[in-house]
Amino acid sequence: MSVVVVATITPQPEHADAVREALVSAIPAVHDEPGCELYALHEADGALVVIERWASPEALQEHMQAQAFAELGRQLEGRMTGPAEIRVLTAVPAGDSAKGAL
Repeated sequence: MSVVVVATITPQPEHADAVREALVSAIPAVHDEPGCELYALHEADGALVVIERWASPEALQEHMQAQAFAELGRQLEGRMTGPAEIRVLTAVPAGDSAKGAL
């Protein structure tokens, strides 16, 4: 069963461009990781939001230990207002199966 994650990253205003660029640069490597079904970057109100879907909890754990994740952490260090807010979601499918779950 897929695992959905929403990660909200709030950069310090003076580092907004560098944080955005670090995330954009990491995406191709993350897309190539085993089990990555979705890894999409969005932006709103000064925050960057990554919506992720992993094939399994194990794939998510592997991502968190992968080189791309470690390198991204190094690039973001000291540039955020605080720790990223990470939410691992449990699907509650409803309605049309193609539209009611990520």
